[in-house]
Amino acid sequence: MSTRTAAPTRREQILKEAARLFAERGFHGVGVDEIGAAVGISGPGLYRHFAGKDAMLAELLVGISGRLLEGGRQRVRGAGAAPRPMGAPGVTPVAPDPAAVLASLIDGHIDFALDDRPLITLHDRELDRLRDSDRKLVRQLQRQYVELWVGVVREVHPGVPEAQARGAVHAVFGLLNSTPHLGSYGTGLPGRTAMESLLRRLAHGAFAALGDPAGDPAGDPAGDPVGGPAGDRAREPAGDLSGNRDEGHSPYT
Repeated sequence: MSTRTAAPTRREQILKEAARLFAERGFHGVGVDEIGAAVGISGPGLYRHFAGKDAMLAELLVGISGRLLEGGRQRVRGAGAAPRPMGAPGVTPVAPDPAAVLASLIDGHIDFALDDRPLITLHDRELDRLRDSDRKLVRQLQRQYVELWVGVVREVHPGVPEAQARGAVHAVFGLLNSTPHLGSYGTGLPGRTAMESLLRRLAHGAFAALGDPAGDPAGDPAGDPVGGPAGDRAREPAGDLSGNRDEGHSPYT
């Protein structure tokens, strides 16, 4: 499930171009007139759709967080249904295969990482510009998205401690979200299919390592990804990757 629509509305076109320009030049380096020109309308005409640049930024970051979470939930729900025998209407529930659910989540996040690269950069650079309520909402949605993944990973690898599963999820997000380094935001990715396949293999390989006891560091019977004090920190209450434990997790960094 891609985070983009097949036929974007004018509002969605504005947001897409705003994200690209903000990512390329920075929030303060882009004027309303430039965003308008990118979609073929006057700068003042943008105010029929948005109150200003701050409103665009908030909708971009809150919006993608909500779409990722809802897309993930739909993928989890979709893995629990299978067609009835021929001639029977509807679907019949079946127990979802955790490995299939995880594969579906990976595919969905790869779509995001390849199709919405400017939003990854925008999140890293501009999240603090949001008003407190919007920033907290972004973090809340991100927290739920991460925990959705953690639950599925622990179903695939039931013996893995929660902190280690969460660490693996963040590591995979970091891997997939490296896509802003692949080239210009204004052009499509060369070899997108090959890159999609590569990211998929890398993500599956990272999670498969959780089930490989030979990969645990020597002398670390708890199976933490690192030993000593860092391993102890892995068991502390989780926060975002910047160390602010009140803000929650980020699937973007």
